[in-house]
Parts: sequence; C-alpha cells; structure tokens
Amino acid sequence: MTLRAALSLHWVLAAALYPAGSSAQESGAAPGLPRQMRIITASVGGTGPDFIARLIAPKLGDSSRVNAIVENRPSVNGIVAAQLTARAAPDGSVLIMGNAGTHAINAALYKKPPYDPVNDFAAISEIASIPLALVIHPVVPAKSVRELVALARKSPGKLNIAVAGAAGELMGNALKLQAKIDMKNVPYKGGSQAAFAVLSGESDMTFTSYVVIAPHVEAGKLRVLGVSSAQRMPQLPDVPTIAENGLPGYEHEQWYGLFAPGKTPAPIVQVLHREVVRVVNLPEIHERLVSTGHRVIAGTPQQLSDRVRRDIEKTRQIMRDSGMQQE
Repeated sequence: MTLRAALSLHWVLAAALYPAGSSAQESGAAPGLPRQMRIITASVGGTGPDFIARLIAPKLGDSSRVNAIVENRPSVNGIVAAQLTARAAPDGSVLIMGNAGTHAINAALYKKPPYDPVNDFAAISEIASIPLALVIHPVVPAKSVRELVALARKSPGKLNIAVAGAAGELMGNALKLQAKIDMKNVPYKGGSQAAFAVLSGESDMTFTSYVVIAPHVEAGKLRVLGVSSAQRMPQLPDVPTIAENGLPGYEHEQWYGLFAPGKTPAPIVQVLHREVVRVVNLPEIHERLVSTGHRVIAGTPQQLSDRVRRDIEKTRQIMRDSGMQQE
C-alpha cells in the first residue's frame, strides 16, 4: 500500500469514528464520543430511570473524559423525552434512559405512535431490571396470590387495584387475565401515589418497588403476596414469585436501558456499550444496584433490541385480550 493510500484509509476510519467537531483529539473524550453528553430521562427526579441515569453518568465521565449530565423531561408516557432523543444528532451527544414504557408500551398504546421505538433508536445496553412486589392492605384476608385469586372469584368486582400509568394497568390486567378474575382498576399518576393509596386503605393492592415500601411491610402496614419476576428477590427469599404461586409464566419487570438516536454510527454505539458495561460492573455501582433490588444485566445492543421487540408484542397481546383502549 502506498503512503498516499495509507493516509487516505486513516482519514476514512477517523471520519467514521470521530464525527466532525467532536474528535477525540479536539474534545479530550474517549474515541468516538463528544465532550458533552446528555442522558435524558422521561421521568422526574428520584424515579427509577432518573436513579439509574444519575448513578452511571459520573462514572461515564470519569472513564472517558466526557461531561455526562442527566436531563429530566417528564411528560405523558415519556413521549417528549423519546421524541427529543429520536430527533437528536446521531453523534452520541444525546442518549435516553429508556424503559418498557418509552420503548414497548407506547408502541402498542397509541394507534399512531409518535415515534418508532425500534427504528428511531440504536440500542446500547440494557443496564438493569427490577421486579415489582404485589402488596395488599392487611385488611384484605389473603396471605398468598392463590388466596387472593380465590377471594376475587368469590366476590367479582369487589376488590380494586391501584395502577400507576399504562405500565401499572398492564401488569394488573395481565394478572386478572391469567387468573380469570374481575377486579377494578383505580388509576393514579405515579407509583408512589398508588402505594400510598394502599397504605391508607383507599385501594386494596398495587404493584410497586419493594425498596419503596419495605419499612411499611416490616411495620405490618402492608403485606407482600408475591413478586413479578421469574426469580425470587434476594431481599425477599421467602416470598414466592407470582408464577410460583398459581400463575405459571407470569413475568413482568421494570427494565432500564440506554439508547441513542437511530442513525448513530456503529463505532460510537460500540464505544458507548463498552463504557456502560465497564461502569455497571464497577463494584460500587454493581453493589448499589443490587442493594436497591435491581438485577444487573449489562447486556449487548442486540439483547436490548430483542427485549424491546418481545415486550412490544407482549404488550399488544395484553391490550387486545383485556380491551385496553388505544390512544
């Protein structure tokens, strides 16, 4: 190869790895990444996506010399945050901490989805997932999912379940469909409001993060009947999964994954993926996730893409069978 050809090849590769205006030499960032990065969440501070984003953002900056900040863009069903990311420059400067709501439920919930969760995004990595606990007010005379199902069958429509958003409604409807029971959905704006409704006796039960309601469970003010994941929670080794407790195959988790705009070049996606996996596997990050009830995943881009596709189909099926209205 001539010197001229070698230099030409060098610049072709450099152009692919370092988009104009954001080269590693100019920015001081890791190869392929701009100096400034925004991780957008579709929720307010203190919620699951926000917690995960703020946990990893500083470490991404430490390793790659990228200034990664978290930007909250809450809106109905996360539409604003998802659209903002989908339309951003595909250079790694804008990412979204996606979840089942933004990247699966919306695709089935809307007759004309405002964005394509598959083609408008480049999957980077599913970071972690967390099961939800099915909790009831102690006044409800059921100490297991089987007993709850039997109680609901004896009194159709008497029991109610506090649901937070479309995700909560889907989990409740999936439970009712599989158990063949009739319970009323009572909608709330968020998971904390739904949990408080059960705590106050306003509603009979809800699905919620165990970490949030653990003190109330320990005080006897709430009772956990089961967890929504395929495996038991380490924090609740004696509490069976809902699948173990009479509803085989029942599995619903809140998951969190990082996405870039759809046309982001593969080299940038690969750099981001390596950085995310490295950060998530740092002992202090891993331990923090596990201590808050999360299952650490740090999967590949393809695994996250597959998760999105599976969840879209699963959501559509539940919506069809339960008669959930599309928007």
